This record gives sequence, C-alpha cells and structure tokens, in this order.
Amino acid sequence: MDLINDFRDKTHILNLSKLIKKASNKPLNIMEICGGHTHSIMKFGIDKLVGENIKFIHGPGCPVCVMPRHNIDEAIKLSSMPNTIFTTLADMLRVPGSFSTLQKQRAKGCDIRALYSPLDAINIALENPKKNVIFFAIGFETTTPMSAVVVEKALNLNLKNLFFHINHVTVPAPVMALLDDENVKIDAFLGPSHVSVIIGSKPYEKIAKTYKKPIAISGFEPLDMMDSILNLVNQFNENKFEVYNEYDRVVKPNGNEKALNLIKKYFKEVDFSWRGLGLIPKSGLDLKGEFDAINARKVFDCSVESKPENKACICGEILKGRKNPPDCKVFGKVCNPQNPLGSCMVSSEGACAAYYKYKRGS
Repeated sequence: MDLINDFRDKTHILNLSKLIKKASNKPLNIMEICGGHTHSIMKFGIDKLVGENIKFIHGPGCPVCVMPRHNIDEAIKLSSMPNTIFTTLADMLRVPGSFSTLQKQRAKGCDIRALYSPLDAINIALENPKKNVIFFAIGFETTTPMSAVVVEKALNLNLKNLFFHINHVTVPAPVMALLDDENVKIDAFLGPSHVSVIIGSKPYEKIAKTYKKPIAISGFEPLDMMDSILNLVNQFNENKFEVYNEYDRVVKPNGNEKALNLIKKYFKEVDFSWRGLGLIPKSGLDLKGEFDAINARKVFDCSVESKPENKACICGEILKGRKNPPDCKVFGKVCNPQNPLGSCMVSSEGACAAYYKYKRGS
C-alpha cells in the first residue's frame, strides 16, 4: 500500500463525495480538533467536496495557537536573563506576547535557539556547563513523551544547568469545556491523529456517550478524512454516538502505554489557561513536585504582568467555532504570517494561517 498516493486516489475521493452529499440531508457542524486536519481541509478543498450542509468548525488543535500570552511573557523574561540559553520549538518564536516576541528578543541579542529535536537541549546543556539552559516545552500528548524523555536523560546525567518550563496540554479537556459552552454548536468531531496514537481511542468514548456526539478518529489524507466524515454523517442520521477509529492502522484502543507511563512518571495535571478559551481545570501538565530543582517556574522569577489580548484579534471566537478567519477585520491585512497579531496566524496549523494560504480571496 502506498500511504500517500493510495489515500489521495481521485476516483475514491469523488465517490465518497457523492455518498456524503447524498447522505447529508440536514445541517451538520463538525469540529476538527487537530490543526493538521484544518490544514488538510483547506489544502485539499474538502470543505467543497462534502456539500453545503456540512460546516467545519476549526477547534483548538494547535498548541501554539492556544498558548496564553502570560506564558509567552514568562518565556521572554526567562530568555532575557544573563548567562542563559533559552530553547524551544521554532513555531514559538513568532507568537506575540504582551510587548515582544522571542524572535524580537533574539534579534536584540538574547541567546534563543529553535530546536529540531527536544533532545538537542541535552547537548546544549552539556556543551555549556556554565550557563543556565531552559527548555520551553509545548504541545499536546503527541510531544509530551519526548519532553519526558529529555527530563529522564537530564536526571540520569545529573545535569545541574538544564531547566524545564512545561506547557503541555491535553486534548480531551478542552473538548469537554467547549461542549459545556451552550453557545458552541458542535454536532460531531473529527478526532486528532497523532494525539490518538499516544492516548488511544478509549478516552473519547466517555465524551461520545456523555455529550451524545459521534467522534471519528481520522488520518490526515483526503481519503482518511472523507471516510471519517461519511461515518459521522451516518451516525448523525442514525442518532448514534460512537467512536469510529478510521486511523486504526496506527491508533490502538489503549494507545502507546509505554509513552503514557513515561508521562505519568514525571508530570502532573494542572489547570491551564488556554488562549481564546480561558482557564480549563486539569487540562495542562507540569513537572511533579519532586522535580522542583529543574522546574524553571520554581527556580527562577517568572512573575510578569501581561496585557489583555489584542482587541482586533478574534482568535478566541474562531477556536470556539463562532467565527471564521475572514470574519476578522484585520485578517490578511495587518495580520498575516509575516506579522501575526494573534496566535492563530503564527503556526501553519492555525486556522488563520491555513485560510491565508489556501482560501485567501475565495
């Protein structure tokens, strides 16, 4: 099987398009949780292939997009400390804080490094024993195991100069928070791909049953998504609320148990304030108390005073499905990938960035 060409077969995709349009005889709001799915919908024109009755709601599935301004301000403060090397993933550099970005701080002379792999933080710490190296960790369950690996290696090597600012978040919590909001009208979900490889399909069963919403865990290719959408349409028509694992070639019911155990070994659940969504209890992760000696929040002064979000940015409304990027007055004008006012324009997986690249002017 060719995992690219076979899942982009035009004939199969168009046949599924006909089946979806025929079955979809009433309005259906589908939220794709994953930013990668948003990107695929725009790239392959899936929103045009499914007919007029299906509306896609672009959810909070981009870890960069939901990073609160307060955390960015903390990162900027830490990166500005003397004798410090600040490390993180590249997407974080352009996310606007209250007064600056990490990219602007680097231009001013701060030693801020974008990592290709979180494990690079280990080598940087070893090569610079007289400097404090801070790793600003971000991501959903997909990247959390790698951060846990870095923590474990740092402890095993007895590194005294590597510190962690953990900003990992979990997927199920915001989904339930959205469904608790009576102003958000979601009928079904496209479950995330990579996250589900780690956590498995079982965690979604409670959501489907409790909130009576069908969920289809889908791969990123157009054939994956069209098959998943057809399943959601059929479930919706039949008043079913099940978890359909279309991506079972890599997603198993219990997920990756080794990775999950590693996460539990080093991290604890904490409340997290999502950009655009607000505070969601136990939706984030931080180092357990026994690792305070390497927790940047405990070792350094992270106190900051953050400004409110830019009033012109409607990223929060977009993440809740109340508005789409073109509804924003500054979309594609003052706010663009080179000059993002809000976090949804920063990452390629953000809804605004996807619209800008594939649907601007349409």
